[in-house]
Amino acid sequence: MMRETTVFGPIHSRRLGRSLGINLLPEKGKICNFDCIYCECGWNRDGRGDTVLPTAAKVRSDLEDKLTELMLDGTRIDSITFSGDGEPTLNPEFPRIIDDTLFLRDAYCPDAKVSVLSNATRVHVPEVFEALRKVDNPILKIDAPTDALVAKINQPAPGYLLENVVTALEHFQGNFILQTMFLKSPDFDSASPEVLQGWMDIVRRLKPREVMVYTIDRPTPAPGIEAFSVEKMRSLVKPLIDEGFRIDIKGKDT
Repeated sequence: MMRETTVFGPIHSRRLGRSLGINLLPEKGKICNFDCIYCECGWNRDGRGDTVLPTAAKVRSDLEDKLTELMLDGTRIDSITFSGDGEPTLNPEFPRIIDDTLFLRDAYCPDAKVSVLSNATRVHVPEVFEALRKVDNPILKIDAPTDALVAKINQPAPGYLLENVVTALEHFQGNFILQTMFLKSPDFDSASPEVLQGWMDIVRRLKPREVMVYTIDRPTPAPGIEAFSVEKMRSLVKPLIDEGFRIDIKGKDT
């Protein structure tokens, strides 16, 4: 399982290029309102040894130190990416941290994008929504088209309703990136007609500026999870491509 410091990398991201990561959650633990069967950070129950969240002041200080180091080394980055060990918007200072990050990005690496990888569960919170609207790449997740399948794949905290998430995402008016994991297990298959059709209907409803379709690339905490090839995923999303949607497809090692 992965455990990240507050600022880590830069690393090569399949989706975002040379990416400097920011983890707004405990450095030696995991806090998330999902418990995804494919999460590279492992199960939530195995990450409870540390519950200390970094403050906005620490994030700003650590980020400025790292950006100074990269500038002096002549190292270019493509993205400053909020990911880490769980859901970044759970940090109560998330809006302030976004403002600080945008300021530092403009000062040190104005060509880099600011990206947030989120499970979209807190988009309905006004200050979280406004913060996400400010970044270059709000990358928001929907892995399944029904509450029953979300329960199998993402195992969300009580109270999750897919319709509420989709309704909240409509407020972006398409100016966001939708991210979806394609995978297969003994219990479900992202490629099955009813799952695929339901997901495509959500894409058509939200009309995101881009859709990121990807598959597992690392060991998963749940056994029996199978990855999809790029060719398979491209064939599955071809109707959306034909309709003019911009689809970014990433398979293992691509």
